[in-house]
Amino acid sequence: MASMFDELQEINNRPQPFQCCTSEELWTDEYRSVNMLEYHLNQSVDAASRNLHFINKSANWIIDHFNLSAGTKVIDFGCGPGLYTLRFAKSKAAVTGLDFSKNSLAYAVDKAKENHVAIDYIYGDYLQFQSPRKYDLITMIMCDYSSLSPAQREELLQKFHSLLKPGGSVILDVYSLHYFQTSHEQTAYGFNYMDHFWKREDYYCFHNTFKYEKEKLILDKFTIYTKHDKYHFYNWFQCFDKDKIVKEFQNYGLSITEFYSDVSGKRYSEGTNEFAVVAQRI
Repeated sequence: MASMFDELQEINNRPQPFQCCTSEELWTDEYRSVNMLEYHLNQSVDAASRNLHFINKSANWIIDHFNLSAGTKVIDFGCGPGLYTLRFAKSKAAVTGLDFSKNSLAYAVDKAKENHVAIDYIYGDYLQFQSPRKYDLITMIMCDYSSLSPAQREELLQKFHSLLKPGGSVILDVYSLHYFQTSHEQTAYGFNYMDHFWKREDYYCFHNTFKYEKEKLILDKFTIYTKHDKYHFYNWFQCFDKDKIVKEFQNYGLSITEFYSDVSGKRYSEGTNEFAVVAQRI
């Protein structure tokens, strides 16, 4: 009984903010990365990527808003299977895609060849990325910024500043305080939870959602038991208001100039779960 009690205590333990990070395990594991690619390409859900209608609308708006054309250099951080980079490349801009999922990049490369467009795809962790090239625009879409710890966000903002041309821009989206306020702590349990997403073999999954009021932070914690092993996965969701993200960017020479409800240029509203920001290198 003590052993089972201890196991349940561990399952339901609330870690410290950003105490554990498993992003790399999620995106680079051979089995789960295949599932993530399927999520990217699944048009019935807004999971790893949003639906095709939104992507088309968003990409077209970004192309127009930032005047992407021949001579423009743009890099997409966390490009996945190239759903945005492919569309950006059709504007004749010089496009780079950066991601650490080999499966997603392989799909992106194939699609670029099929569409006869030149896109420079780079395999790697964007927190480690370095380049002498300077860019007119950096994109980071699907709230990746919200999954990073404060230290990682500092590192990323320094990188943005070093990679942008003077006056260059970055556009990204984040989770909002509205999302935090309307979310709830909860627990769930299931056999082969999420339809065998986590492991190929049979497993039991405990899913805990925790909220951190002071930090305005949400954690989805997954504890997976197979016949022989146990795994933990942590998905963090940092939630922002305007003041918080403006201060973060200002500390690294980036001035936020525009707010939108999403990356398709929709007018800003505080009642949305996400919002987008446009910042320029000062």
